[in-house]
Order: sequence, then structure tokens, then C-alpha cells
Amino acid sequence: MMPAYDTAKSTHWLAQPSGPCYLKGSLHDGTPRGYFDTVTDVETYISRPKEEYANGHIFLYFPDVWGMFPNGLLIMDAFADAGYFVLGLDYFRGDPVWKHRRNRHDQSNPNFDYGAWKKKKHMEFADEAVPKWIDEVKRKYGQLSTKYACVGYCFGAPYVCNELAKETVAAGGFARPAFLREDHFTKVTKPLFLSCSEEDHTFDQDSRRTALDILQSGRKTYHLQLFSGVEHGFALRGNMKNPYERE
Repeated sequence: MMPAYDTAKSTHWLAQPSGPCYLKGSLHDGTPRGYFDTVTDVETYISRPKEEYANGHIFLYFPDVWGMFPNGLLIMDAFADAGYFVLGLDYFRGDPVWKHRRNRHDQSNPNFDYGAWKKKKHMEFADEAVPKWIDEVKRKYGQLSTKYACVGYCFGAPYVCNELAKETVAAGGFARPAFLREDHFTKVTKPLFLSCSEEDHTFDQDSRRTALDILQSGRKTYHLQLFSGVEHGFALRGNMKNPYERE
């Protein structure tokens, strides 16, 4: 048997608050086919599946700090192509990080306080907005037979774990997470998919090992996907001209 995990340490950070690596990445080519609507006063991207592929279920998308940018919209369209009705909320309210910094070396706005931008301005709003938004999505678009799944990228990872601790979703996943404490993993009750990069100071090897110890000790259902040779932004802002990153 796996030894019980020491819950006294559950407030420790495993996936660290985001750093400059958030600001690195590539834009993808393509034209998003979804549309925007307002759900609980939050602008929301909606992508519908083709009727012949629709499975009747809803997929919730929690973006990284780049917000509603082309890569994320195209990925939501891809989830719709798999049969899901997809909704992603803009908890940055039209104020993604790229409006202040194009990349990690951009110092064109020396007065930009990245820490205040992400925590005080947007994380506090998102913490309150996400549960209300999900409730409205279920009321407005769901049916008794509807199942829900969710995915979060970096900034969005905690909202995945929060929902996996409730009865909202059947399963959820995150890629290269941030802002995760140990108790995010202890409270998970539904299947969790972890997509990670081997070299990632935000969620490094020791933190991944601790997360797995928690999941294993609690007999949680999970799957870890670990990629070598890519950096933190691989899952959403990978270089599509690099065959390995594209794959």
C-alpha cells in the first residue's frame, strides 16, 4: 500500500506562480471559426461541433495569460471538431498579457507590474467569476444527459482542479500548470490528465513527483504525459515550424 500523504503540508506550492516563461511562444496559423457571446457578463468564445459529430457534451476551457488569442481559439475549435460544444471564458476581460509585453524581453512598458496584473487585477476576478460562469453555462447550454470536461493552460490549471473536487465535470486536464498548491491534488475526486514539459521551473521534477505521490496515496485516477525537449509554453504556444514541437 502507498503510505498516506502528509496533509499538513498541503498548502505548499507545487506548480509555482507564473514567471517570465509565460511570455514566450509562437503564434499559430489559421482562422478561428467560433464566435463570442456574453455569459454572466464575461466574454466567452463558443465553438460548436458539426452536427454529424456532436456528442452532446460540453467542454470548458480556461486560458493562460495570453487569453483569447489565435492559438487558444484554434485549439478550442479542435476540441469542437472532436464533437464537443466548447466554451472558453475571458477572465482577463480584454486585457491579456501580450497587450503589455510581447515577450519576456519586452521592456517597452517599464511601468507594467506583471505581479499586480496577474494576481490583484485578474486572479481575484477569475476566482469569483469562474464558478458563476460554469453554473450559467450548465443552466443555459446543458441538458440532464450532458457530461462536462475541462482543460486549463497554466493560469487556468487551478480552475480545473477546483472543478475536479466537485460534481461538475466527469474529467479534466491541464498543461504546464501554475498556481497549484498541494491541496489542489488532495481534493481531486475525478480523473485528472497532466500534460507537462520535462524542463519547467513552474512545475519541476520534484513538484511533479510530489503531485504523483499525493495522487497515488489518495488512489486518484490520473494520467501523466511528460515531454522532453520542450519548454513551459509547449502545449499552447509551441513552434509549429519545429516538427517535434508540432507533433
